[in-house]
Amino acid sequence: MPADNLSELIAWLKANPDKASAGNPGIGGAGHVTGILFQKETGTRFQFVPYRGSALAMRDLVGGQINIAIDVPSNYLAQVRAGSVKAYAVAARTRLAAAPDIPSVDEAGLPGFYASIWFGLWAPRGTPRNAIAKLNAAVADALSDRTVRSRVADLGQEIFPRDQQTPEALRALQKAEIEKWWPIIKGAGMKAQ
Repeated sequence: MPADNLSELIAWLKANPDKASAGNPGIGGAGHVTGILFQKETGTRFQFVPYRGSALAMRDLVGGQINIAIDVPSNYLAQVRAGSVKAYAVAARTRLAAAPDIPSVDEAGLPGFYASIWFGLWAPRGTPRNAIAKLNAAVADALSDRTVRSRVADLGQEIFPRDQQTPEALRALQKAEIEKWWPIIKGAGMKAQ
């Protein structure tokens, strides 16, 4: 891509509708849905190329068969560090600790365009509260370990602060994410298979 930053990329995509291709690790996945939101928010159009995983999309991005990719940082940081691909921005409020030279979307000219990948643990309905409390305490303790935190950061992932590592916080986050992403999924006509 001729663009050197996110604003230039958006301008190029607007000037060249449907000429770029964006790889993602599967239809309906985070990269695909985030790409749909990106098109909606920026008024751009490009073709989506679904892959059976990030590794194949990365191979084609490096090889020039696709123009851009939208995916989680952990799948691309090694190639960014090696100089094989450009990183225009992270879709977050702040820069990643593992890649402080990549601007946030706010800094790059697309304020408020946030898309995060997060992980949670769920248990069947009716699981005793004390069992959930023990599981939650064990996970929170593991996530506070310096070695674990370092490894997660190296992968380009962020660990939520301890006060956000509760069942109630997970419930609130999940509800907010459903409210944000469901209209985009529904508007794109995606259905569960």
